[in-house]
Amino acid sequence: MDYMIRAIDKKQTFRLFMVKSTETVEEARRRHNTTPTASAALGRTLTAGLMMGYMMKNEEDKLTININGGGPLGTILTVSDNAGRIKGYVENPDVNLPLKENGKLDVGGAVGVNGKVTVMMDLGLRDPYVGSTDIVSGEIAEDIAMYYCLSEQQNSAVCLGVLVDRDYSIKSSGGFIVQPLPFIEEEDLKKLENTLNNIGSVSDHFDNDEDVEEIAKSIFADFEIEITEKIPAKFSCDCSEERMERALLTLGRDDLKQLIEEDGKIETVCHFCNEKYNFEGEKLKNILKYIEH
Repeated sequence: MDYMIRAIDKKQTFRLFMVKSTETVEEARRRHNTTPTASAALGRTLTAGLMMGYMMKNEEDKLTININGGGPLGTILTVSDNAGRIKGYVENPDVNLPLKENGKLDVGGAVGVNGKVTVMMDLGLRDPYVGSTDIVSGEIAEDIAMYYCLSEQQNSAVCLGVLVDRDYSIKSSGGFIVQPLPFIEEEDLKKLENTLNNIGSVSDHFDNDEDVEEIAKSIFADFEIEITEKIPAKFSCDCSEERMERALLTLGRDDLKQLIEEDGKIETVCHFCNEKYNFEGEKLKNILKYIEH
């Protein structure tokens, strides 16, 4: 089962969020039938979204990440909360680019660099908080780190990794976000930078049966890591037949009538999870009656 931890260095020099997201990303891949490149891009965004959602205070709070760099993948969109639930999709799941010279998936080329990362936090206030920064590389992790630096004035190291297997399933996925705390000493900051510079392949750290706590203590072996909380993480969509019915009500009488006359049924598909909902017969007549009243 996927889960996330919240941790802190014993000297209180930095805080850490880390998640193993293999099952979450595999569920998204299965639902959207993504190619390896699209899986990696969506998987990295889902992994970041889980941790960013976890940082919010209240269960009703929602965090949306919208990434569009003008590349062939189009928009990547995820919505998460602080209880480890996330949903998401990529606009063009069929995009697959040739591997880069180093043999890695070309996520940056698929995402593109002519666009923005936009983060919207719905905190139950009248207006949501919206922050937006230019995409730096299209590789997702650097772009999220830049968002934190410019939009939230919070230096953050963001490491994300998705390993796609030969059969296109997700072999491993995970990542972490490290944020230095205000009173970190120069010596500890250098030690932290050295740790991050020697991290190697992120997905390799999650490609095993190790617990997330063990991975955290292994990566940050030069520090005393204290785990303060852990919660499960999963792909979870809140779509329903009732919601889809409400969406049909917004079509208006004439459009709905035309669709009924043409096909006698309507199929709606949820963008986030690809779940299909069919409306026909009495269900459609009742919706039409409701509009006409």
